[in-house]
Amino acid sequence: MEMTSKEIVRRAIRRQRPSRLPFAGDLFSGVGSKCAEGFVLTGTGIDEWGCVWGQTEVPNMGLVTKHPLEDIRKLDAHPLPDYTGDARYSDDEVGIRVAERGGKYIMASIFMVLFERMHALHGFENTLDDLYLDRPAMEALADRIVDVQLTLVREISRRFPDRIDGWIMSDDWGTQTNSFISYDLWMDFFYPRYKRIFDAMHVSGCDVWVHSCGRINDIIEGYILAGVNVVNLLQPRALGIEEIGRRYRGRIAFNSCADIQATLPSGDRRKIEEDIEALMTHWASADGGFIYTGYSGAAIGVHDASLVSFMDDTFSTWSEKLYGLPLPPRTP
Repeated sequence: MEMTSKEIVRRAIRRQRPSRLPFAGDLFSGVGSKCAEGFVLTGTGIDEWGCVWGQTEVPNMGLVTKHPLEDIRKLDAHPLPDYTGDARYSDDEVGIRVAERGGKYIMASIFMVLFERMHALHGFENTLDDLYLDRPAMEALADRIVDVQLTLVREISRRFPDRIDGWIMSDDWGTQTNSFISYDLWMDFFYPRYKRIFDAMHVSGCDVWVHSCGRINDIIEGYILAGVNVVNLLQPRALGIEEIGRRYRGRIAFNSCADIQATLPSGDRRKIEEDIEALMTHWASADGGFIYTGYSGAAIGVHDASLVSFMDDTFSTWSEKLYGLPLPPRTP
């Protein structure tokens, strides 16, 4: 019997021999991502956390240009999102039903789960400085954010019991050469707070997926200890594909593609093939452990749609080589 998309993704995460390589078309994401009325998550304007967003000339997600808690003494008076309202989830039931009929792996999402939300509220330099200079204030800020995110996790679990397969969230942690803070500080400050969130997701039967950019080679160890099942890494060349495979293959599943910074914008198909061969050799295995995600767009300097088709085809060839079946055609 042919495996559904959900079965293929689950088997890949658990390294239980999927019938083919899972890819973005197997996933349905975005449950729980609707904001309160009048707010936007990205682009321009004020989001529901009170952060002011601006947009550059290059189309992209935007960036925070004004941080409402630069003065951390305002924390107690600052309003935070309320995830208990029914209106937030009014569109989710229809989408979930469609995804269920299609056998998809269904994902809820959190944008800026902890660290990114801290510096969106308090400012990037302020946050890094105050992790050392005002630890109690940063603990208070982080714990407020964790409490809000836990409310969202519990609301989704209560409203859609046994219907959500995974949670995907973002927290960029690295520069081109290293993580923003030491691994010891990350483990001391962030690990227990992430674990609270991830434990709540696991209690509801969900896998935990985290996106993080940059060279986060040591942080991945912390993610594993905190309970992350899948890490989304879009700059594999910055990480070092062989090193990451040597340290982590078999311990966590990878969600990735050809490098979106060094490879895809170059338009060099030979480099795309080299990236994919390295990923499928060092990160994937015949048992699973890898989910392919396509990526393109003006924000990363990729304007040629045929490059994405070429990447799809190359991953499809590797899918057939490792698992026996190619990728299905990508639907518009």
